[in-house]
Amino acid sequence: MNLQNKNILLTGASGGIGQALALALAEKGARLWLVGRDAVALNTLCARLPHSEHHSVVVVNHYSDEDIEDLTRLFWGNTRLDVLINNAGTNRFALLEEQSFSDIREQIRVNVELPLLLTRGLCHQFNAGGIILNIGSILGEIGHPGYSIYSATKAALHRFSEALGRELSLSGLSVLYVAPRATRTRFNTEAANALNASLGNGSDTAEYVAQKIILSLEKEHKRQRLGFVEKLFVKINALLPSIVDRALSKKMSVIDRYARQHAGRSVK
Repeated sequence: MNLQNKNILLTGASGGIGQALALALAEKGARLWLVGRDAVALNTLCARLPHSEHHSVVVVNHYSDEDIEDLTRLFWGNTRLDVLINNAGTNRFALLEEQSFSDIREQIRVNVELPLLLTRGLCHQFNAGGIILNIGSILGEIGHPGYSIYSATKAALHRFSEALGRELSLSGLSVLYVAPRATRTRFNTEAANALNASLGNGSDTAEYVAQKIILSLEKEHKRQRLGFVEKLFVKINALLPSIVDRALSKKMSVIDRYARQHAGRSVK
């Protein structure tokens, strides 16, 4: 897809990956609807974009059914959507026993319920050849200690993308899925950064991830995973999960220590 003059709705636009995506998409000439909870951050971001007058800020505090319906109304009439990027997400690095019911519900709400409902609300608002792009995580395919809820929610988004893509195969709409590995942004918790440093886990900048996402859009790659080692682990985990069991078991004492001492939440 050529992104010039395409209408793109981007959720989680005030987050690390979201901001990098918005800047890169605007450089490509796309017209953006920046969706998020932080009005100040969204307006500051919009002012930084090339041709800022061509872009719109949409502040959504609760993502209620009414909020989602209001978003769908933006693309009725003459203005139709070309790309929906479901990028909003939240995670909590903590053992399951240390997560409250509200912690668990928030991750399910933001990572699963929101993209599914928003996609449902907008599925008839696309121009021909439209694209739904869901931003997942490598942890959706490798269940990682300390991220049990987050892994579960991203696994759900992965399978939703796969199933919906097959369901829409005759409609002219495409569904793409990109799974980043750990990404270095200011929204990361101290715990997540400390764990990655201790274990020597690879990570990418938000700008690098944004460029890979845009490449997937332009080339219309249905599935994209970032990180050579992580892609290898996904394959091993699918075929021989006991190998990954043993590898992570050896690291469990380190994971447990950081999860118990520095449990925290990251929102984008």
